[in-house]
This record gives sequence, structure tokens and C-alpha cells, in this order.
Amino acid sequence: MTDITLIRPSLAWLPAYEDALARGWSPNTDQDVSREQLRQLRRDPEQFLHDLYNSPMIRRPDGREVPRLPAHDFWISDGAFCGRIGFRFQRGTEELPAHSYGHIGYTIVPWKQRRGYATQALRMILPVCRAEGFSRVLITCDDDNEPSRKVILANGGVPAGTVPHTTRPGHVKLAFWVPTEPG
Repeated sequence: MTDITLIRPSLAWLPAYEDALARGWSPNTDQDVSREQLRQLRRDPEQFLHDLYNSPMIRRPDGREVPRLPAHDFWISDGAFCGRIGFRFQRGTEELPAHSYGHIGYTIVPWKQRRGYATQALRMILPVCRAEGFSRVLITCDDDNEPSRKVILANGGVPAGTVPHTTRPGHVKLAFWVPTEPG
């Protein structure tokens, strides 16, 4: 298995992120934002990168704007851009606002999938969660996303029921608690 690293988003890596967008990858698993992000990035790369991780509000798939939670965001690399992973949270509590499905979200570019990168990236971000005081984190995946379910289970995920899926009628999100301490 190839080793990966988690890197902080940066201008140096922005061309690789841009290439992934141009190839149709979307960093958002609930809606395709690749074209919109590509347009914004090409208009003003520095402003795009700043807004991507520092704007006070984020737009939900239903169009609502909600406050951005504190987060640790990373891009995944094996020497080339592979995807993203992020840990969002509210300080001092495991609770999340209703508009947030879970603490951790990740996505791998299609041409790098099925290499164990998401499993490794999740394992690598758990110490960041632990450093923020979390003994466990909530992670969800679509009920028909078997690869993501396997990633979560490989990292010690314990089923915690389901939550309604707001963008896919007839589907639910499977919820799992994942311990931040190695098992």
C-alpha cells in the first residue's frame, strides 16, 4: 500500500486541486460543486483558497447558509493530489448542529479510489480529533456507499443508527461512532 500524507490546503497545491476539479471530482459528496469551484478558483486563486476554509458561512445543498464550524481541513497526497478530509466540531461537546451529518467528511478522487487512501486518511486524522478533546467522532455515509462503510468499520466504527438524508429521498445516512484512540 502506498503511503499518503495529509497536507494543509495551500497555494502550492492549488494547481493539483484545480486539475482534480477540471477532471470532474467534487470535494462535496452531497452535490457536485466542481464547476462552481473551478470558476471561482480561476477567477482569483488566493481568494478562492481563503474563502474555501475561512469564510464565516457555508452554503448547504438546500441553499441555506449556516455558520462554519471550527475545523481541521487537509488535502490527501501520495505525491499527487488524492482528495480531502476534514474534521468539523463544536468546542467542548460531541454534539453537532442539525445541518451537519458528522464530524468527519472525506472524498477521494475517482482515479485514486480502492487503494486504501480513505482508510489511511481517516486513521491519520483521528489523533487531530483526540488533540481537540474528542474520545470518539460521529461519521456518516450514504446507506448505499459500501466502500465508505468499510472505511469507517476498518477504523473501529460502531453502528449508531441512521439519520435522514436531506438530498436523496428514499435514502438515509448510516451513522457510526469511531473511537479516536487506536483499538
